[in-house]
Parts: sequence; C-alpha cells; structure tokens
Amino acid sequence: MKLIVGLGNPGLEYSLTRHNVGFMVIDNFAKKYNVNFNRQKFNGLYAELTINNEKIILLKPQSYMNLSGEVVSKFVNFYKICIEDILIINDDLDLPLGSYKLKQSGSSGGHNGLKNIELHLGTKNYKRLKIGISKAKNRDVKDYVLGHFSSSELEILKNIIEYSENILDDVLNYKFDKVMNIYNTKNEV
Repeated sequence: MKLIVGLGNPGLEYSLTRHNVGFMVIDNFAKKYNVNFNRQKFNGLYAELTINNEKIILLKPQSYMNLSGEVVSKFVNFYKICIEDILIINDDLDLPLGSYKLKQSGSSGGHNGLKNIELHLGTKNYKRLKIGISKAKNRDVKDYVLGHFSSSELEILKNIIEYSENILDDVLNYKFDKVMNIYNTKNEV
C-alpha cells in the first residue's frame, strides 16, 4: 500500500494559493484516474485506487498546513503504511515557479507542513515531490504563500501540474531512486 499526500489548506479561500500546490497536483492526478475525494477519515479527504494490484491512497489533509502531520500519521498508523511508501507533494519557495524536484529525504526547509509531518512521523526520511512557487520578493513569506497566483503564474503552473501525472505514475511503478535520477536531471517543464 502506498500513500500520496498533497499538502494545502482547506477552504475555497485558499484554493488557488501558492501553499495549495500539493492539493492542485493530487486533484489533477485523481482526475486522471477518475477517482474522487469522497471519503473522510482522521480529518482528511481521501480517494483510493489500485495500480498494479497495489492499493494507493490519495490524501488531502483538512487541517491547516502546519497541522498536516497529525492527519498523515493517523493514516500511516491505521493502514500500517511503511515510511518508504509515502510521498508528500508540497510547495517550495526555493524552486522557481514551474519547476520541481524529487527528494528521498531531507529537512523541512522551513516548510511548516513538512515540519509537522517530521514531528509526527518521527523521521525526515520520507519521499517528496516539491513544486516550485519561487521566492517572495519584498513580501512577508506568510502573506506570499497564502497569496493567490496571478493568471500568468497559473498558466506556468498548469504545465507542471499536468506533467506531474507522469512523475507520479513513474513513482508508483518504478524504484524511487531511478525515477529521481530521470526527472531531477530535467526538473523543469
């Protein structure tokens, strides 16, 4: 069993904000497989699908970003999911808009959602798909990540969201280090 988590904040007011890129990516992936987030458990919306006879849970925590780890850890414990079978999709200020990076593990980089996941899982050794949102220029970081994308930024983001379908399919079908080597050499759409 695998768990793919898209990070974001619940509520319509956050739907097209920079911090909700994880929700956007996982929503698009669910749409590809014609599954809906119509199940609720442990303060998370989730969908299930099967790929290569393996159950995949797609999860959108419905707590605010800085409490995402509580939801993730409840799913991990309930379903007895191994840490190596978790992939977290999150926004990243240090990557340019329209780029991505796969990581095997690492620090939170100041991302409050990742900090909380590390706290509740007790490890930094989980896989990530980081989606670039660029750095805030002359803006408070909190205001920036909770700010909405402009229409031109959404056009750029649309490409990476669609491209992420391929990345997620390959993550589910091949060894992560192989996928990481392939995609991280390009890391821009």
